[in-house]
Parts: sequence; C-alpha cells; structure tokens
Amino acid sequence: MTRPPTSKRVLREKLALFKAEFFKALANPLRIRILDELRDGELTVSEIKERLEVEFPHVSQQLAVLRSKNLLTARKQGNNIYYACNDPTIFELLDVAKKIFNNHLVDLQATLRQL
Repeated sequence: MTRPPTSKRVLREKLALFKAEFFKALANPLRIRILDELRDGELTVSEIKERLEVEFPHVSQQLAVLRSKNLLTARKQGNNIYYACNDPTIFELLDVAKKIFNNHLVDLQATLRQL
C-alpha cells in the first residue's frame, strides 16, 4: 500500500529536482568560467570570448544554457548583448566549491608526503 504524497515530501522532491537541474547547469567547465568572468559585472559575448580564448559558437551555446536555467540575464544595447549573473549568491557557491577543492588538495599533498 502506498501512502499519498505529503506536501512536505512533495516540496522536498521538488527542491531535490531543482538542485539537480541547477547543478547540471554548472556541470560544464566553460559555464563555470563564464560565471567567474561575470563576477565583476556584465560583459558582452565578445568580451567573454576574448577573456576565455574560446570560439564564439562555444561561448554562445553555453550562454544560452545558462540563460535557459535563469542564471544569467541579457540586455541589448545597440549591437551588443550584455550578460550578467542573475544571482550573486552563485559566486558564493563557486567560492565554497573552490574551498572544497583546496581541502582535497591539502589531503592529497599530506597523503603524498606520507608515501
């Protein structure tokens, strides 16, 4: 016999789904690099392309993914489209990921020293 879903359980499932989709959007190194470039403010596609030294189609494709997940906003001014991060809290998340990475490096270095 299955229990009917409780509102709490439904909310937890929706939150888990949101998190999974959110992390999928971040599961590409170029997307993370794009977000890192946007830390100090909005940039055009050309500026992002030049800073990351990546071909235009690749940058454009990844910007489209980030926009579709509502992580970026875009505004058009003249012939340029300016992209900006929708929620600066994303940078805090990326900073925490960097701290976790550094912690793993410290653990790895300690293990190597023991060998």
